[in-house]
Amino acid sequence: MDRKVVIFDHPLIQHKLSILRDARTSTKDFRELVNEISMLMLFEATRDLPTEDIEVQTPVGLAECKQIAGRKMAFVPILRAGLGMVDGLLKLVPGARVGHIGLYRDEETLQPVEYYCKLPKDIEKRDVFVVDPMLATGGSAIDAIGQIKLRKPRSVKFLCMIAAPEGLEKLKEAHPDVDIFCAGLDSHLNENGYIVPGLGDAGDRIFGTK
Repeated sequence: MDRKVVIFDHPLIQHKLSILRDARTSTKDFRELVNEISMLMLFEATRDLPTEDIEVQTPVGLAECKQIAGRKMAFVPILRAGLGMVDGLLKLVPGARVGHIGLYRDEETLQPVEYYCKLPKDIEKRDVFVVDPMLATGGSAIDAIGQIKLRKPRSVKFLCMIAAPEGLEKLKEAHPDVDIFCAGLDSHLNENGYIVPGLGDAGDRIFGTK
C-alpha cells in the first residue's frame, strides 16, 4: 500500500527552519533548532498511534482518558547527522529504544556505504522512525530502511528536515510502504549531490566540524 508524504507548513516549523538555513546561525543554536523541529514533526508522525481508554483518579474526580495502546517505538538515526535529531524525539518519547545505522556517501559515485548497524533486539515489536536531517540523493535513507526491514519491524517511518525532489521520489519508489515527513522540500540537487538551497552540511553544522 502506498503511504503518505507530509511536507509541513506549520508556522512554527517554518519559522525555525528559516533560522536553521541561515549561514550565520551558530552551532549551539543550530543544534537546538534541529531538536525543536524534530519534536514538532514527531507530533504529526505519531498521529496514527492506537490508543485505549483508561480511568484516572484526579484530585476532584474520576476522568475518562486515553493512553497509547502498548505500542513500542524505536528511533534509528543515520550517522552521523541523524544523531542531532534524537534528543528532541526522546524528550517526547523517553521510553523509546535507539538504534544506529552508519553510512557515508562515496564522493565519486554518490552511493551510500554502510559501516555500522546496531538495532534493538526486539525491533520486530516496534514502530521504527528512521531520522536524518537531509534527504538528498535518497541513497542513504533507502539503504537504511532496507536494512531495518530485514528485521521485520511493525512499521517504518522516515523523518527529515529538508528533502530534494530527486531523493524524495527515489525513496517513495524504493519503499512505497513508508510514510515520509519533511519540514521542507527544496528545489534540486547540484552537481555535487547537495540540496539547493538547503542548509549546508547538516553534520558539520550540528557538531561544529568542517
